[in-house]
Amino acid sequence: MTSKMKAPPAAARDAEPTPSPEIDIAVARAGTKIKPTATKSEVVMQSGIEAVQGQVQQQVEKAMKTAEELFAFNQGNLEAVVKSGQIWFAGVQDLSKQFAANAQAQFEETVSAFKTLAAVKSLKEAVDLQSTLARSALEKSMSETGRLSDASFKLAEQTVAPIAARVTLAVEKFSHAV
Repeated sequence: MTSKMKAPPAAARDAEPTPSPEIDIAVARAGTKIKPTATKSEVVMQSGIEAVQGQVQQQVEKAMKTAEELFAFNQGNLEAVVKSGQIWFAGVQDLSKQFAANAQAQFEETVSAFKTLAAVKSLKEAVDLQSTLARSALEKSMSETGRLSDASFKLAEQTVAPIAARVTLAVEKFSHAV
């Protein structure tokens, strides 16, 4: 015995779905995106898709803003490195000029000392002159070494300053983010 299922009457098959009050509310909220004859599941699905699209759009905007901030921050880092390099290069040039000037002055003093030594008349006078010249050379050497050391330390501080400022900024900026 086979039972045949009867198809619904033609009028029921061809009729459009009747909107429920819930669908009417969803249609009113969504505007014209949802057709008024949509079923409840269509309305729920369309609303879910729109919510996900909104969240995705927010996340994309947030990611773009973060990328722009990161790019600007890295650009500042690059500028700090370039500035640090410029300071270092100029400082090394200045130190090299000072060192060359000191070497030139020392050479001239040595030539003058040899001329003076060549003109001495006695051994005692030569020993006294040599002793005086050696003491003078040692004092000048110590003085110039201290001055060049101080200038080198100052150059190191100036060279590191732009990078240290960026590190401080990074710590301040990213410690708030965590």
